[in-house]
Amino acid sequence: MSIGEPQRGAAAQVAVTELGVKAIKEKKPGTAGRFIMQGVSSNIFTVIALLIGFLWSIPTFGLFVSSFRPASLITSTGWWTGLIPPWTFTLDNYVQVVAAQGMGTAFLNSLIIAIPGTILPTLIGAFSAYAFSWMKFPGRDWIFFGIVALMVVPLQITLVPLLGLFTAVGLTGQYASVWLAHTAFGLPFAIYLLRNFFASLPSDLMESAHIDGAGHFTIFWNILLPLAVPALASLCIFQFMWVWNDLLISLIFLSGNPARAPMTLTVANLVNSFGSNYQVLTSAAFVSMALPLLVFFSMQRYFVRGILAGAVKG
Repeated sequence: MSIGEPQRGAAAQVAVTELGVKAIKEKKPGTAGRFIMQGVSSNIFTVIALLIGFLWSIPTFGLFVSSFRPASLITSTGWWTGLIPPWTFTLDNYVQVVAAQGMGTAFLNSLIIAIPGTILPTLIGAFSAYAFSWMKFPGRDWIFFGIVALMVVPLQITLVPLLGLFTAVGLTGQYASVWLAHTAFGLPFAIYLLRNFFASLPSDLMESAHIDGAGHFTIFWNILLPLAVPALASLCIFQFMWVWNDLLISLIFLSGNPARAPMTLTVANLVNSFGSNYQVLTSAAFVSMALPLLVFFSMQRYFVRGILAGAVKG
C-alpha cells in the first residue's frame, strides 16, 4: 500500500463528514419549519374542532335545560335564563311524558327493536366478512362488489315490495318485520366495514392457525372476533343509532299496531297532538336521546379505532 492511499482515505472521510454536517445544517431549518407549521396547523384544527363541537352541543344542552322547566317559563323566557338563580326546575314534565303519554312503553318497544336490529346485522355481517376475506369460492369478488353496490340503493324504493312480502306471510305489525328490514338494510355496510378490517389482518396469523388444526369457525370465533372488537363496536354504534332513530320503517311496518310503536313514532304522534305543549315535547325528545348518547359516550374509545381499522385495506 502506498503512502498516498491512507491520506486519500482520511481526506475522503473528512470530506464526507463535512458534507454530512453541511447537509444537516441545511436541513435543520426546513425540518424545524415543517414541525412548527404542523404544530400550528394541528392546534388550529383542534381549536376549530372543539369550537364546532361546542356549538353543535348547545341545542342539545338547551333542550335538556328546557325539559326540566315549568311550562309557564318555557313559553315566556329563553332556556338560558333557567341557569340563573333562583332555579325553578321540576320533574313534572318527565312524569307526564312517561306515565300519561306512553313513553315508558315506547322506550321498551324501542329496546326490543334496536337490540336485535343491531345484533343480527353485526353477527351476520361478521360471518360474511370473514368468508369474503379468508375463504375462497367462485365469484367471491363479484358477489362482494354487488353487496357493496347495494349501499347506494335508496331505502324508499324497497319498502313497497317488502311490505307486500311481509303482508303475504303475516309479518306486518310484528317485531320480526322490523328486525328483518333493519338487518337487510344494514348488512351491506356491515359487510363492507368488517371485511376491510378482517382483510387487513396478517395472513401469517391465519396460516399458523390452520397449521395447528383450527377450522374456519374456530379461527373466526377465537381469533378474529377478539381482534375485531374496535370494528365491531363502531359498527354497533352506527347500527344502533340508525335503528333507534328510525321512523320510516317503524311507520310502515308497525303503524297498524300502536302497542308496539317505538319512541320515534310516539314522539311524532306527540308533535301532532301536543304541538303547543313545548314542555312535553322537550321531555319526550330528551328521553329518546338519552340512551343513544349513553351508548355513544360509553363506546367512543372504540369508534375512531374501528373506523380507521376498517380503512386500512380495501
